[in-house]
Amino acid sequence: MHSTHHHVVVSQYKRSASRLTIFAHVFGILAFALMLVWLLHYRGGIEYDSYNAVRVFNVHPFLMFCGFIFLSGEAMMVYKTVQATHMVQKVVHMILQLLAFVLAVVGLCAVFKYHDMTNIEDVYSLHSWIGIAAISLFVLQWLAGLITFMFTQPDVTRQSLLPWHICGGRTLLYMSIVAALTGLLEKATFIGLRSNREARLVNFLGLSILLFGIFVDLSVALARYV
Repeated sequence: MHSTHHHVVVSQYKRSASRLTIFAHVFGILAFALMLVWLLHYRGGIEYDSYNAVRVFNVHPFLMFCGFIFLSGEAMMVYKTVQATHMVQKVVHMILQLLAFVLAVVGLCAVFKYHDMTNIEDVYSLHSWIGIAAISLFVLQWLAGLITFMFTQPDVTRQSLLPWHICGGRTLLYMSIVAALTGLLEKATFIGLRSNREARLVNFLGLSILLFGIFVDLSVALARYV
């Protein structure tokens, strides 16, 4: 009787976690689209090698969300979205996280280049502190995951470190989202956005990023019971 009840509960969690990935994708794609509209229509375009400092800067928010946050979220949901063996899921998870990191580095290089072009001080804001901390800890998280789960380790080691790995990933997701939201606020303040269409678009962009992260996190949280 207890076994049957446990199976029913587990099945409910599994279905719920899978459904939540749908909502995560909806808000992720929405944020992706809003980001493109903002940067291409209102902010002049995206180009790393441009002589226009604004176009260079726009590479930063584009890659930090569409590259780093979105791909990190996809990597966290791999165990629900990729129908394959557990080993294949782990490999896809690691590859997506590595790609997210590479794009984040390019995004960081873009904002440092923009600062050089406009003579702005580097790493002076709360946004930049949180962002640098998130990416630095992301590297440590990825290396720890690689050593622990992709190489031969005692089962007891993996079982003891798995909760910390999951918790670390969820924490880094929220740190990156906080960095994104503070970055949007900082940019909106810097360019003097008020109550107009662009300001409302940026607000909806921020909400979409936040809801993407929430649904990614919920899908992971429920998946822990499967």
